[in-house]
Amino acid sequence: MAGGLVMLVAAVTMAVWVSDRIERGVVANTANATALYMESVISPASQELARSDELSPGAVQALTEIFRETPLGEHVVSYKIWKSGGLVAYASNPDLIGKTFPPDEELQAAWAGKVVASFSDLDGQEAAAERAMNRPLLEVYSPIREVWSGSVIAVAEFYEVADDLERELLRARVTTWIVVMLVMASASFLLFGIVQNGSRTITKQQQALTERISELGRLVEQNRQLRQRVEHASARTAEMNERYLRRISADLHDGPAQLLSLGALRLDSVVEVENRDERRRLSEGVRSSLDQAMADIRSICRGLALPEIASQAPETVVRKAVSEHQSRTGDAVEVDIAGLETAELDHSRKICVFRFLQEALSNASRHGEGKDIRVEATGRDGKLVVSVRDSGPGLSSKPDDDLHQRGLGLPGLRHRIESQGGRLEIESSAGHGTCLRLVLEQQGDELE
Repeated sequence: MAGGLVMLVAAVTMAVWVSDRIERGVVANTANATALYMESVISPASQELARSDELSPGAVQALTEIFRETPLGEHVVSYKIWKSGGLVAYASNPDLIGKTFPPDEELQAAWAGKVVASFSDLDGQEAAAERAMNRPLLEVYSPIREVWSGSVIAVAEFYEVADDLERELLRARVTTWIVVMLVMASASFLLFGIVQNGSRTITKQQQALTERISELGRLVEQNRQLRQRVEHASARTAEMNERYLRRISADLHDGPAQLLSLGALRLDSVVEVENRDERRRLSEGVRSSLDQAMADIRSICRGLALPEIASQAPETVVRKAVSEHQSRTGDAVEVDIAGLETAELDHSRKICVFRFLQEALSNASRHGEGKDIRVEATGRDGKLVVSVRDSGPGLSSKPDDDLHQRGLGLPGLRHRIESQGGRLEIESSAGHGTCLRLVLEQQGDELE
């Protein structure tokens, strides 16, 4: 709209300026041609004005015949011959002869030697007769020069009928306005197209920028969530380490420490007993307590130590975890593995799978009474899914509540799995067993 307003103002200004220049050019050319012709006619009869303020009867008769009997009289409806000071030396209207009027700007310019022409507004006292004609008249001031010296001796003012000239000027104005408006309209249309195309480009860029800002906002939110998870994971890691230490301390205190204490007591009895058979029996009890304590210590160490699995395939990792559990507990475990031939896991995720199987199988033996333990491992849709089922008594409360009540194992397991971008699923009901499921993205896929 602003551009259209500017173009409209520019078009009007251009049309007015061009029309004015055309009008001035046409009027000037017409006036010059008429003035040249008038000077050739009037100048010979007006040379005596160089020495007198009046024309002789012969000169008056000559001028009268010129404007009455020639085609010039059909175009020039009236005329005046001015002397300096605004004196009318002769005029087609006899009432004006000998009168003096204030010289206007056009008359003064003619005395300076210029031909001046304009569509007269006929507002002077000397133009009363011309106003009464009520016709468009071209007013022309033409200097009359002395033949021998070239000096201006008088000024001829004449009024030419301008009906044809006015029509031509009107036609020129209309044509000028039409051409200017068409040119400006075309320019406006082209500018509108340029601006519209630029506007579309800006709109697309704004949409792209908005999408990038939204994406950046999502990334910022994800980073915030990840930062919170890292902070929470760090806090939980410190807590889990303390729990691990307490559990190891409890295992050492309740197992090997008690057995060693029992062995020490029996050893004191061996020293005091003098009977050989009784001493042998007590010695065997001390040895039994020490052997059992060593076995418990080795078992604890095996649970803490991690076998070499960095270079092993995921299927091998699963079978190794199951094999160690069977050798440690003696419980039967059914294994079903499918689709792991092409699965790819980095070292940290292999550790995650191994620890999950350790904890899940341990829970199946301790809390699920070792009934119908089954391990299923499948690779599908870019995910590794490992589940451990049993037919034990199940969980007495909701899985999430039980997860927090059972102490160290399951909370630590969930923390480990979530740190790898996976998730832990628990399905259980009283009397129908429990299923722990690990869902983990394979290497190269995006994390959920």
